[in-house]
Amino acid sequence: MLREAVVIIDVQNAILTIPGLKRSVETHAALEAVVANFAALLKQACARGIPVLFVQHDGPPGHRLQKGSPGWQIRSEIAPAPGEPVIHKTACDSFFETTLSAELETRQIGQLIVAGCMTPYCIDTSVCRAVSLGYDVTLVADGHMTVDTGPLAFEQIIAHHNAVLDGFEAGSHSVRVVPLHQISG
Repeated sequence: MLREAVVIIDVQNAILTIPGLKRSVETHAALEAVVANFAALLKQACARGIPVLFVQHDGPPGHRLQKGSPGWQIRSEIAPAPGEPVIHKTACDSFFETTLSAELETRQIGQLIVAGCMTPYCIDTSVCRAVSLGYDVTLVADGHMTVDTGPLAFEQIIAHHNAVLDGFEAGSHSVRVVPLHQISG
């Protein structure tokens, strides 16, 4: 059986602090619920001895996720424990020009449990790339979040990606989308 790891992507203080966000109250309330799910996932991983890796977006100067700024910090409720790696990225793809593949290879990881933020960007791109690189992925259905985009509400975007990504495959590797309560050892 392949070893598992949890990969938490872009759960940073200002991840959903978007200028002009129309449903800010609803969006941030939903984020709080999802952050509670992230914390539960991390507790479960710790209890099962599953490694956790964090991915943190390094925004350019003036960006809401500007490297080193308060908005860039990983949320305190799920802050990495000592020794848990933080992989820094500058693009939607968590593998693009980062150390994520090397960190997973060092730990002999073949299965990823993915959760995090910005569903249509960093989650979608990273999940699809992971499968194409030879990882099996479990996407936590109630463990990713985004904002309204154009005419679509964040709830619609999340539901759409859960439906589209479930069963996505490349060769013998695939994505399965399951709610947090169904992820267990």
